[in-house]
Amino acid sequence: MKKMLIAVLLMGFLVEPVYAAMNEFTLGEVRKINVEASTITIKHREIKNLNMPPMTMVFQVKEAALLDTIKLGDQIQFKAVEEDGAILVTEIQLKKVTP
Repeated sequence: MKKMLIAVLLMGFLVEPVYAAMNEFTLGEVRKINVEASTITIKHREIKNLNMPPMTMVFQVKEAALLDTIKLGDQIQFKAVEEDGAILVTEIQLKKVTP
């Protein structure tokens, strides 16, 4: 029983960093928005949960409504996941600018 408890605790320590990376926002700049195609072009920093280096690329958005709150040139924070072989933006927030 003691070994089982230790194994469960260790699994929690191993899973937590992966879960944290999945829920981490990535910084980026909006370069293009295509509402009809539900895509956004973002110049982004490293996307850690996808092991993706900084680059500019086109993403599908999970929900078209995500594009309603942003405009070209906005500094954003976003989350992206790989789903069925496609990379989807699942969440977008305007980056808080500190004066």
